[in-house]
Amino acid sequence: MGKKNLVSINDFSRDEILKIMELAAGFEADPHQQVLAGKVIASLFFEPSTRTRLSFESAINHLGGRVIGFSDTSNTSVSKGETFHDTITVISNYCDMIVMRHYIEGAARYASEISKVPVVNAGDGANQHPSQTLLDLFSIKKTQERLDNINIMMVGDLKYGRTVHSLLQALSHFNPTFTFVAPEELRMPDEYKLFLKEQGIAYTETERIEEGIKEADIVYMTRVQRERFSDPMEYERVKHVYILKNSMLEGTKENMRILHPLPRVGEIAEDVDSNPKAYYFQQTENGVYTRMAIISYLLGATK
Repeated sequence: MGKKNLVSINDFSRDEILKIMELAAGFEADPHQQVLAGKVIASLFFEPSTRTRLSFESAINHLGGRVIGFSDTSNTSVSKGETFHDTITVISNYCDMIVMRHYIEGAARYASEISKVPVVNAGDGANQHPSQTLLDLFSIKKTQERLDNINIMMVGDLKYGRTVHSLLQALSHFNPTFTFVAPEELRMPDEYKLFLKEQGIAYTETERIEEGIKEADIVYMTRVQRERFSDPMEYERVKHVYILKNSMLEGTKENMRILHPLPRVGEIAEDVDSNPKAYYFQQTENGVYTRMAIISYLLGATK
């Protein structure tokens, strides 16, 4: 296969996405397949992370691989002024794969062009988060028993939210219907809406979460990301614009499930947690199996 990277969800075809779903289900059924014995994976987090970093490292350990890397650049040569180019070039000599999060859009693509080993983008700025997308798809498939013809409502920060951008592109293979719920300041960027129009995929936009929730199979909540705002006042205006409450779920579909990439900062009330339609904590567990699938697939280490 040669050096295959996962920088954007568009790096995977529809068939490859379905292959990841199949592999993830296999790892869920048997999570202790030691297919990475002898492999070393570099975990490079230039930006803070909890779930993504730990689930990748858990996935590597389950597969029998070893982890090197950092989660704080203050203890690395980056703090001495080493260039990003040199950091990636050197570290790619020490490992079989690089998993990387960076605060600059496009950093993962640049790393993939420098590195001699596969690169997995664990989030680059407000751009892409393809491994989150694949675990979201796995969660959708588990809860809906299909990926085709899903009615999905995306709520909150649709401008800066890299998870919704990647998920929109991935679902375009499966004939979805979208409802975008966001204030004017955080609407889905025009480039993604143009993409949907070119694909002939239906979407509607609204500022009210009540519009369309009863038709949704999936409600995908997002937090308003303070770290993406250059203007603190703009953040203050929109930070609590949507709060999903348990009472709002009355009359929704029986099969409807609520997803969230986490962390939440108030946009889902705690009274929702006990509702059987809340799936965001199970979603995090699915991240381990999906990331096991991604790593093993890219390294050609599947059984």
